Amino acid sequence: MAKKTCAVVATQSPAKAVKGLRVALANSDYAELRLDFLKPSQIPYCLNKVRRYLNRCVCTLRPKSEGGKFSGSEKERISILKLIAEYKPYLLDVEYNTLRRNDDLIKYLKKTGTNILVSWHDFSKTPDDKTLRSMLKNMSKFSKNVKIVTTSKTISDTIRVLGLYKAASKLNLVCFAMGDYGRMSRVICAKLGSPFTYVSIGKPVAPGQFSLQEMKRIFTLEIG
Repeated sequence: MAKKTCAVVATQSPAKAVKGLRVALANSDYAELRLDFLKPSQIPYCLNKVRRYLNRCVCTLRPKSEGGKFSGSEKERISILKLIAEYKPYLLDVEYNTLRRNDDLIKYLKKTGTNILVSWHDFSKTPDDKTLRSMLKNMSKFSKNVKIVTTSKTISDTIRVLGLYKAASKLNLVCFAMGDYGRMSRVICAKLGSPFTYVSIGKPVAPGQFSLQEMKRIFTLEIG
């Protein structure tokens, strides 16, 4: 069991982002820096302020169309993603739909040697097995680091999405389900091979997310 956590830092000011990362990384293996919670004009300044922490950060700039907060244009977002890449974060989270539509971005990220976490979320359901496996195969063409998150409405949904770990032995797969029925998948994924599981250090930013303290207590238990 990996027993590693990635604490989410989602603030609306660079100063709070710095403070949040200090707290998160003092207690968590990694941190997800949600840069989409900032105004686009604040992001360059924030990156400079948090530079020392970025080797343990998953940087995310999620657009509103993918459940995020980024308020600028897609052209501006792509430009900022390239800027983030220059700071060499541990991982740069880029949506599957973004990558498959932007060859120029892919070339740039390859050129800079950026470690991409290619991500895909379904906020309404968990697709069938065939769709999930096809998604996994297509996403793995962009990176060995893959994140698939669905919404679980039944226990069967949760079991189905966790079944992807059987097909991902050569990938660094982060895969779980949101919602009440999927909550424990955030724990189980660590046992099945996920390099880390996402946790909150304040108000949860996703349905079913555990706090860092809760997850650490769970990890102290022996799970057979």
